[in-house]
Amino acid sequence: MSGPRPVVLSGPSGAGKSTLLKRLMKEYEGVFGFSVSHTTRNPRPGEEDGKDYHFVTKEKMQEGIDQEDFIENAEFSGNMYGTSKSSITDVQAQNLICILDVDIQGVKNIKKTDLNPIYISIQPPSMEILEKRLRDRQTETEESLQKRLEAARIDMELSKEPGTFDLVIINDDLEEAYEKLKSVLIEEIQKVQDSHE
Repeated sequence: MSGPRPVVLSGPSGAGKSTLLKRLMKEYEGVFGFSVSHTTRNPRPGEEDGKDYHFVTKEKMQEGIDQEDFIENAEFSGNMYGTSKSSITDVQAQNLICILDVDIQGVKNIKKTDLNPIYISIQPPSMEILEKRLRDRQTETEESLQKRLEAARIDMELSKEPGTFDLVIINDDLEEAYEKLKSVLIEEIQKVQDSHE
């Protein structure tokens, strides 16, 4: 695949990935594109099919997995999630940097492919801070909060494995975290900007 290298962004829920991404996409408008994931969960209020997710049935999703249409997929809280190959090529066809927001399992699956992305992990400064951030959102039941925290513990451990990520950013200072994220992507950003001129 030609064009700019895709970016795999990983890290636990509440680490600040969305905040950093929104900022990046605002500063570099028309440079990044999201691969829209598939999921079998129901849309949340305000979510649009094809924009936030491709909402599909379990049967349809399983069919796609069986046909190897997905570069990675996982199950979380009884729902299936996955990134289709076509959602990546759609973004690359527009000569944009494709961003894949996946969990640590997704990272491992993508490593088995020929995608060759830049792997970045966004981590919270500590479990305590992460728990506070998640509680402050007030969007979780206690049970689902505990599941997210458990997933985060595993994620934080695995992100320390050498060679898993090209860069691990500890998000304790948003400005610093953002500068680090930008510095690792600037070469690819430049490629896109030059090609659009």
